[in-house]
Amino acid sequence: MKIILIGMPGSGKSTQGNLLSAKLNIPFLSTGDIFRAMAQEDSDQGRYITEVINSGDLMPDEKTISIVSQYLKQPDYRDGYILDGFPRTVTQAENFPDKIDWVLYLTIDDDVALARLTKRQDKLRRDDTQETIKKRLDVFHKQTQPVLDFYKKMSLLKVIDGNPSVEEIHRNILGLLKFNYGI
Repeated sequence: MKIILIGMPGSGKSTQGNLLSAKLNIPFLSTGDIFRAMAQEDSDQGRYITEVINSGDLMPDEKTISIVSQYLKQPDYRDGYILDGFPRTVTQAENFPDKIDWVLYLTIDDDVALARLTKRQDKLRRDDTQETIKKRLDVFHKQTQPVLDFYKKMSLLKVIDGNPSVEEIHRNILGLLKFNYGI
């Protein structure tokens, strides 16, 4: 099974992705984690990625598509995966070579996202400054809504309320999986 998780920053994509990965026994891949790891490299590419991350902008489509495609060619991902952070634009969605089974959209209110990101600021991500958080939310609304529309037209989009507790969200996702796929 190939699943894409989409949601605003702070919606719980990584948390739910890891829980689903354990439940379905398929790997979880976060493009954000990939880019943050690459940003640690002492290279021109590492410095460029650091600059883009710190600005709150999205990585260019061509670079993102290339990196994600390379990762997904690895044997670990052959039988399925859960993908977080890709695609973020319609261009990425249109140029994604894999056939996706399910796109899960975790919806949350902006104020909930801001509160969650501010709360985790010191724990997880050094790039989560107030200014960057607001820009990331703005970029999500502008760039990602058309991606949701793209997958909705393909009847792949499933919407889950991401405002409740981690446990309740996970139960709701598992309920959708059971209803739609008998899992």
